[in-house]
Formats: sequence, structure tokens, C-alpha cells
Amino acid sequence: MDLSHLRNFVAIADAGTMALAARQLHVSQPTLSRQVRELERVLGVRLFDRVGRRIVLAADGREMLARSRRLLTEAESLRERAAALGGGTGGVLRVGAQPQFVEAAMPQVLARYRRRHPQVEIKLVEDGAAPLIHAVKQGELHVAIGALRDVEFLDGVLLYPLRVLAVMSPRHRLASRRTVSVTDVLRETLLILTPAFQTRRVFDEACQAARLEPRVLLESRSPQSLIALAAAGHGVAIVPSVVTLNRLGIAVAGLTHNTRPLGVWARAVWDARRHLPHYAESFVQVLVDYTRRSYPGHRLSLTREIPRPDEPTTPNMRATGR
Repeated sequence: MDLSHLRNFVAIADAGTMALAARQLHVSQPTLSRQVRELERVLGVRLFDRVGRRIVLAADGREMLARSRRLLTEAESLRERAAALGGGTGGVLRVGAQPQFVEAAMPQVLARYRRRHPQVEIKLVEDGAAPLIHAVKQGELHVAIGALRDVEFLDGVLLYPLRVLAVMSPRHRLASRRTVSVTDVLRETLLILTPAFQTRRVFDEACQAARLEPRVLLESRSPQSLIALAAAGHGVAIVPSVVTLNRLGIAVAGLTHNTRPLGVWARAVWDARRHLPHYAESFVQVLVDYTRRSYPGHRLSLTREIPRPDEPTTPNMRATGR
């Protein structure tokens, strides 16, 4: 089996059309079609169904796509391990992070890392917590960063605290408070993130514990959209402290639940069952060094009130030494 045919199959599935995949791969469309037919012959299954001028993954193709991704990842891991044994310094580092970390901290982290490893190619993926964890477990990412939970079987380090914040207009009745309880904000119209965000899950758990149902004006994947609406007096935005805040025109309070600060710690995780290249280990160390001195929201004393977990979340979870 030719691995290049598998790579092209995955590229077609990701692109959605043969023509787009051919442009991205810099090959002719007839060549790509011929390779797909050859791969179907070798595997003995139909990978795509033709619907008019479109192609869609066949039922067998969906299963083959997942297995192809895993096989290609393992092949890359094998090359990385061989390069490490041979003293190689290059490679491809695949890192996933949640959008707010990418915006607030990734530029600085990458600048530090590139000075140490100029020969390493970096590929970034931006997504929510659950897809990032899944990608690490599938071997599609070396490292994922964020407010990640449900990380069984993954190794990792704690990085920095995140506080769940209530953002509102300076004219709001709660604007003068430094902290507000979950019970307080549940009496207000809320602007909240989608469930893909782990801090939203933390907030939902607090609401369920309070046995109260939030009154929601908008669910959004954009914290800045929620903050803009809150600043204009349309409700209270519930966002994590990792979000970049322009303190002009808004009031910010830390959420509490049962008198305790509401929040979590962000972490970096990887799959200890797979070989972690030396340049990926170095990236984790850069993260740890950076977050010891700075991290998204570090200027907010509200954020620093989130206690560091006393014990690792999993048996493999290491401490950062903060």
C-alpha cells in the first residue's frame, strides 16, 4: 500500500472536492482520481460515492478515513522516532489550542520556541476542548493546550488558572461589585459561550448545583461578541479570564459559587503511549517557562484567586513547579 495514496485520500475527504484537493496537492485531477481508484482496488472497498458532480464519503470510506488518519500519524511518529535516534533536529510539531490562548499567548510562545528550534515546522489547530483531547488521543496532535478535563490516559502539566468572569455595562446594578455569585447572575439576562468551552461547562455545573435555569439571550463562540453586547447593556456576559479585555466601557467581576472562586486550571496534555519527539517536549517546557511569568489574564487579581489543584487530575499529570 502506498502511503501517499492514503494521504491524498485524506486530503480529498478534508477538501470536499477532487478539484480543490488536486489544487492543494499540486497534482492533476486525473492523477488524483486514478490514485483513488487504485486505493479502492487495493483495499477492496468503495471510498467515495459520486453524486452528480460531487463526491461524498461512502459508508466504508468513513471508516477507512479514520483508520487512514491513525496509520499516517503512526507513520509520522515512526519517522520522528527514527530521526531522534539518528540525531536529527527537524520535524513537524502539531499543537492544538483553544482560540483565546491562540490569540492571547501563542504569538509569544511561538517566538520563544522558534528561537530554540528554527528547523521545526509548526502546525497549529484551533478548536474546543473535546475535539482537542480527541485529536491527541488519536495521535493527530502532539500537544493540546486549554481548560481541558476528561483527560484519562493522557500525560500533562498544569499551566495557569482561569477565572469565570461576569462582564457587564458600568451602569449595571452589579457593576460596583468585585465578585458576584452564580445565584446573583442567574437573575440576569445572560450572554454565554457554547458548550464547547470548558469554562461554560464549569458554569453549567454551578447552575445545576444551584438548581436554577439561566435566562440566555445569546450563545456564541465569540467571547468578544458577548462582551460587546454586555457593554451595551444587553445582559451579563459569562467569559473566561483568558479573553482579552479592554477595561474601558465595561465592568468585570469574578464569579463565585458557594463563596469559592469559580474557575479551573489550564493544562497542556499529550498521549504518553506514543513517542513524544524531543522538540515537542521542548515546546512543553517553553509553555511552562512562559506561564510561570505570564499567561492570559495574569494581570487580573481575580484570576490569581483560583487555587492550584492539590493533586493531579490523573495519575500521569505532572506539576509545573509553579
